[in-house]
Amino acid sequence: MTPRALTIAGSDSGGCAGIQADIKTFSALGVFGMSAVTALTSQNTLGVTNVSPVSAENVISQIDAVMSDIGANAVKTGMLFSKDIIKAVAERLKYWRADNLVVDPVMVSATGAVLLQDDAMEEMVHSLFPLAKVVTPNLPEAETLIGGKIKTDADCREACKTLVRKGVKSVVLKGGHIGSVNGKAVDLCYNGNTFYELLSEWSDTKNLHGTGCTFSAAIAGFLALAYTTEESLKLAKKYISGAVSAGKNMSIGSGGGPVDHFWQYNIRNDL
Repeated sequence: MTPRALTIAGSDSGGCAGIQADIKTFSALGVFGMSAVTALTSQNTLGVTNVSPVSAENVISQIDAVMSDIGANAVKTGMLFSKDIIKAVAERLKYWRADNLVVDPVMVSATGAVLLQDDAMEEMVHSLFPLAKVVTPNLPEAETLIGGKIKTDADCREACKTLVRKGVKSVVLKGGHIGSVNGKAVDLCYNGNTFYELLSEWSDTKNLHGTGCTFSAAIAGFLALAYTTEESLKLAKKYISGAVSAGKNMSIGSGGGPVDHFWQYNIRNDL
């Protein structure tokens, strides 16, 4: 059967992030992508100008429509916005016995737009984290989740341990906000027993819009392809690194542009 992955996230009208980035990523990996939209955002490469959440009932309806007919080998969540939506998503994922859940705890856009209401974070930790195979916070998100600052390598490791104690099986603490470490982009992974790093060459570019969405979608995509968690993390790192590097010279919009989701292919040269 064709591998299938479902993204439950917000829509990005600019096509750089959100469900648009997720579907592109699934497609690039040879996985059939489906979506349940949690919010409509008006955004471009310069920022988010409007957020209109979808009702929890509508999100439930979308998830049920997909799962009752097509099913999913993996699921990822992105922007969930509200406590009600998070509760609804967790309940339906449990009902459908969804496996291989990747939670990207999207809270604030790169330009500062609030994408998660204040009372929703606790619900995410309580309802979704115990269902998740992988959670992928960036540094500011991890600080919010643990309620403290992360400044040193020891802080990073303790933050990962704290998040695992909240019920998740594996954590990837993304290092993009830390910057280059000896010319490398470094993500720290922890599975409850072992720490290991994901390394790639640091790419100096402004075209980073949607990297978090793309990375978490790639993890879900590789899980849908039946790779192990560690294999999926390493392959997703390779994929996002290639997408960032290939997208450096893309000219899309006036601000921070997208990565090149289809960097492995250059179909125009073959036509």
